[in-house]
Amino acid sequence: MSRTVLLVYAQPEPTSLTRSFVDVAIDTLSRNGHRVLQSDLYGMRWKAVLDADDFPDRADPERLSFIAESGHAYAAGTQPPDVAEEQRKLLAADAVIFVFPLWWYGIPAILKSWFERVYAYGFGYGYQGQGNRLRYGDGLLKGKRALLAAMVGGGEQDYGLRGINGPLKELLFPVTHGCLFYPGMDVLPIHAVYGVNHLSREEVADQLKHWRRRLAGLFDEAPIPFRRQNGGDYPDDHSLADHVAPDISGIWAHVAAPRNDAPRPLAAASAEP
Repeated sequence: MSRTVLLVYAQPEPTSLTRSFVDVAIDTLSRNGHRVLQSDLYGMRWKAVLDADDFPDRADPERLSFIAESGHAYAAGTQPPDVAEEQRKLLAADAVIFVFPLWWYGIPAILKSWFERVYAYGFGYGYQGQGNRLRYGDGLLKGKRALLAAMVGGGEQDYGLRGINGPLKELLFPVTHGCLFYPGMDVLPIHAVYGVNHLSREEVADQLKHWRRRLAGLFDEAPIPFRRQNGGDYPDDHSLADHVAPDISGIWAHVAAPRNDAPRPLAAASAEP
């Protein structure tokens, strides 16, 4: 079955592993009959800050409220053309893949600004004018799949359950659970390549083979079982009910079925679902 996949990537160097992953993704997805859309953020010279220039037709010239102005621009059709085009791609896509290097424990600033500028009020949040009612499993992007592919400079041991950098899945939880699950997408487990600056040619080839296999199952793989806001676990739409995961605190309490290495007592190590 042919589907549409949007590739959003943030790496200016064409010989980087990030760009190799993008090239392989385009080739693999196309060979499998899918339509591929691309957003090369550096190549597009994507505007990397959300500011007043994004709202030339202000609802309130006296005070800049990003929520009010983005909602006004989205509803009135006065958004910058680059923002409207990215929204069009997102709506057309059945899956979105983000490929990027991990910089300072997070996504590159240019990719963060993609979320900030594209997720207008009424689009990425505040869906159907219902404020926070339709989020975390519901929203405009519900039914689409999302996958992060992170190129990591440090070794895998540094990002283990007790690694000095902290587990990668915890570092990127604001993206997987926040930027992706918040507007309704089904989020797949992170695809990470560690020690990217020290891989041999053979190791790079192995990583690209593994990436092709992962892409082949893009629409078959089970997503991370994040708890839906409107699934009954959050009776007040804000906090978990007392009987839900009573022995787990922190971010992994919001995953419905953690793996066997998930924390049970509060003092245990963090899970990596």
